[in-house]
Amino acid sequence: MPLTNPWLAGPAPDRELPRDRLEERILNLFSTQNMAVIATVNPDGSPAATPVRYYSLGLEIFYTSWNASPKSRNLRRDARVSAAIFAPLVGQASSRGAQLFGTARAIERDHPEADGYWEAFRWQSDHAERGRPVDQAPEDPLTIITAHRILYTEHWLRRNGFKPRQTWRPA
Repeated sequence: MPLTNPWLAGPAPDRELPRDRLEERILNLFSTQNMAVIATVNPDGSPAATPVRYYSLGLEIFYTSWNASPKSRNLRRDARVSAAIFAPLVGQASSRGAQLFGTARAIERDHPEADGYWEAFRWQSDHAERGRPVDQAPEDPLTIITAHRILYTEHWLRRNGFKPRQTWRPA
């Protein structure tokens, strides 16, 4: 039987993707998806995974969350976080996603750094959908995830001789 993607057969290559090309692929994934699963640590040490709609600036992702939410309370107690972002899977050739491992910080709307993030946050469509005025920005805090490591997976990389799982770390 003919293989649709013969480059998927056999052992995976082990070549590293150049850093600039890896960052470009991660940025493309962040820009073409809008849902992530955020994993925090509950008080008893168990994991808590929550889907969120996110936005990105560079290699940071961020989302809004009430201060009283379980994920926000967990992050105030323990800032370690993991996030997973993935594209829809049709088959191995389309397998593409990222796992971010890092820390999270919340900033209130009046924080000096908040404006830059709010400019990238497309809150107007959410307000229109919920019947809220689109000329009044949200007052919710933003939670910003800064990755210390990103594990990027894309099986299409095998086609060009690169390993399908690549690791990014800050320079």
